[in-house]
Amino acid sequence: MILHPALEIGGSHVTAALVDASSGMIAERREPLRPDGTADEIISRILRCARTLPTTKGRWGVAVPGPFDYERGIALFEGVGKFDALYGTDLGAALLDGLPGPPSSVTFLNDAVAFLLGEWTAGAAAGHRRASGITLGTGVGSAFLVDGRPVTDGPDVPPEGRVDLLTWEDRPLEDTVSSRAIRARYTGRPAADVAEISDRARAGETAAQALLTETFTALGRVLAPWLTRFGAEVLVVGGSMAASWDLLAPPLTAGLAAAGSHPVTLPACNPQGAALIGATVYAMKDGEIP
Repeated sequence: MILHPALEIGGSHVTAALVDASSGMIAERREPLRPDGTADEIISRILRCARTLPTTKGRWGVAVPGPFDYERGIALFEGVGKFDALYGTDLGAALLDGLPGPPSSVTFLNDAVAFLLGEWTAGAAAGHRRASGITLGTGVGSAFLVDGRPVTDGPDVPPEGRVDLLTWEDRPLEDTVSSRAIRARYTGRPAADVAEISDRARAGETAAQALLTETFTALGRVLAPWLTRFGAEVLVVGGSMAASWDLLAPPLTAGLAAAGSHPVTLPACNPQGAALIGATVYAMKDGEIP
């Protein structure tokens, strides 16, 4: 068994792991990450987490959200509510200088694409030629794969393959489907996060139930035309909101069906590790998927 080092940089956390790309992770370490921290704070926390792994050499795969220049390793976060302090930072150079090993290279991949590639490699999308995926949390991430290859342009996918660029009722989709939007539209007692709103929905609170039904029905209706055009055989859902699958799945599938789309719709098999596996597979192929 050959283990490969990988990082997943999320909106509020960083995870480092040694990855067996065929079956899962070894020696995972996850730490909180302040999205509003300074550049030095963010980079220092990423490196501190990475250094908890046993010393290893070779390529590092790094899953990171956009906007980001994945080829050059340059952060382009601006006005997205996270990591604004990193704008213009050569994160690739910072990681090459500070990661244990030292690394031979650092390969970046969009976190939603990495998530779906991981689920296609060893998870819910395995065996499906045309797979789609979304990640639901601070925003909506998305990916489309054909035979394991990311599709980011052309008439069958949204612009850049990004669902977050779509609209619902003439407003950006993330004004309806995101943790920020759900909390802003919630009319019940103040809630710390979407997980708390979900708990109240399970307990029978009408305001919480109505809000989540409305939110995920809208998501299904927005996704449906694109999944149909793409010919998606499966839709895999990940991100923090997927932990509320019992509340999310019924309105999502109803919204999809109402707009004429009927893909197999599944939660991620490996919600914590899929992006790490996908980033590793991508790095092993040196940024190319055959």
